[in-house]
Amino acid sequence: MDALPPFIASLLPFRSHFAPVRFGPRQYRMHYLDHGDGRPVLLLHGNPTWSFLWRKVMAALEGSGLRLVAPDLIGLGLSDKPHALAAHSLRNHGQALLDLVERLDLRDVVLGVQDWGGPMGAWMAARSGGRVTGLVVMNTSVLTPRAFKATAFHRFSHLPVVSDVAFRVFNFPVPVLGRTQGDARSISGDVARAYAWPLRHVVDRAAPLALARMVPNREGHPTVAELAEGDAWVRGFQGPAELVWGLRDPILGRALKRHREALPHARVTETQAGHFLQEEVPEEIAAAVRRVASAGA
Repeated sequence: MDALPPFIASLLPFRSHFAPVRFGPRQYRMHYLDHGDGRPVLLLHGNPTWSFLWRKVMAALEGSGLRLVAPDLIGLGLSDKPHALAAHSLRNHGQALLDLVERLDLRDVVLGVQDWGGPMGAWMAARSGGRVTGLVVMNTSVLTPRAFKATAFHRFSHLPVVSDVAFRVFNFPVPVLGRTQGDARSISGDVARAYAWPLRHVVDRAAPLALARMVPNREGHPTVAELAEGDAWVRGFQGPAELVWGLRDPILGRALKRHREALPHARVTETQAGHFLQEEVPEEIAAAVRRVASAGA
């Protein structure tokens, strides 16, 4: 692995680790941050980010008596990057995360999820034998769709040729992440460069397009079965739970209502952040994690 450039290393003062995990029929190396001691908190990102997204939340949780584990999804960040779009499925990603949890023997886990980390984490939790006992949900969709109305972004990802060029050649949507924020400046400068750096090689850019196409756009979409399994786990979850939401998210801002209904006992924190709310309201997220961890202690 190439060493992190100084501009990223200065922003990410947490030690890198790697573990072999199953991803479909093959084994790949998964990168993860592992910081602190105590009850484990598993922090899952989505598309097209990496564990760098959690750095402010992790800093805000310093000294909380928690073990913070933030992996990079296979295909993103510093993890290995399969080049075939077909390698990426909710099941394969969920299995890779479950392998990591079992390899690290994480138990009594507080699960923090955002974007694709939500459905992947919910599927993993459903298969983990009760390892997840606390839940913090942020700007994701862990539920089976009621109607298959894809966003403009996800419709674009299915356009032949054009989407391949945009995602593979121009590294879309990485250069425009700031447009999903409450404050576009929250992803700019070196922070924006840090999100682009792991995908600097064209050959490594399969995951963002594959994950965009994994969003179900029809009833028979292959992701639906795994979504249903995660949906059932979330609706049946009775442990301490919180929702922290960025209402200015143009992708999933309006998804809060359904998640309130699915987790009626969860405390809700509404913010004016955008999609990648970890960049804008890390203290609010950290406070939710601390409350959930304390409630389940």
